[in-house]
Amino acid sequence: MSYDWKEKVVLVTGASSGIGRALAVELGRRGACVGLTARRAEELMKVAGEVERAGGRALALPADVRNAEEMKGVAGRVRETWGGTDVLIANAGMSTTTFGAQLEAGEAGDVISINVIGVVNSVAAVLPDMLARGRGHLVAISSLAAYRGLPKSGAYSASKAAVSTFFESLRVDLRKSGIDVTVIHPGFIRTPMTASRKRKLPFLLEADDAACRILRAVERRARSYAFPWQLASLVRLMKHLPNAVYDRLASNTSFRD
Repeated sequence: MSYDWKEKVVLVTGASSGIGRALAVELGRRGACVGLTARRAEELMKVAGEVERAGGRALALPADVRNAEEMKGVAGRVRETWGGTDVLIANAGMSTTTFGAQLEAGEAGDVISINVIGVVNSVAAVLPDMLARGRGHLVAISSLAAYRGLPKSGAYSASKAAVSTFFESLRVDLRKSGIDVTVIHPGFIRTPMTASRKRKLPFLLEADDAACRILRAVERRARSYAFPWQLASLVRLMKHLPNAVYDRLASNTSFRD
């Protein structure tokens, strides 16, 4: 089955910067109708302008993914304007760099709330309409950090592992519903989230490149897609290392600095 973006209505969360912005603009180039949501209204309006200049149609809808009612309102506006969401790209997320000994409950709670509850709220906002129509595509932007607990990344790794597992369950539950489910595991992408890192990041990709790779995975309805392949292969290998070996290696390597 072909994937004609000109016939798709796509809702992108976390669309004001980074991967979300790059996805939105690339979708605009492909002629999609793009609903954009994030907390920063001014930045969101700028991205909406970029989408329309690229050739798509855009609807800027400021909201906080942590608020289930706000996300229902976003989905309702998209439905009123274009007839419903065909593809959800649940991309909104945040990260912190915290050594375990300096754990702060509030900071960790913010990461988990945005990265996990935000995804749940986004899916819950669009899923009833997708089920009623018997079609749709749910896409989550997880991370290679989901595979193992990375140093100085406890809340982030945990949140992305939760997103990946949540989407795997959705994929199984929705197998005969007509709704596709895809989870994306990117490596390091040049975004505001990685800009402050002092250490050289391996296999660092530009956001525009990452967006094109993600959309190709969506087009082929991949169940899961991890990239770049070099880093994804290394992370998969690490997943199978004995805990004692992994602990020694990981404790001497951190890309959070």
